Amino acid sequence: MADADKKALIHEVLPKAGLVVSEKGNLSEVLCKPKIMPLKSINLEKLEEMEKRLAAVNAQQATEEAQMMSFGGAEYIGSSRP
Repeated sequence: MADADKKALIHEVLPKAGLVVSEKGNLSEVLCKPKIMPLKSINLEKLEEMEKRLAAVNAQQATEEAQMMSFGGAEYIGSSRP
């Protein structure tokens, strides 16, 4: 057990001056070109396009129903035909 304690013991090393010297030299900021971000994501644009198409289909169906009602189609709605 005493041999295992001697092998596991790690001594801490601290610099005497209190500073750590890096071999990489002076580090400086690296500037890159700004990224151009889209105002709307592609998924949001697809969703808006789907909503526009759905609104157009609903409007078309509403006009068709209004035309059916004006041409006398209302007589057959809700009544049973013989």
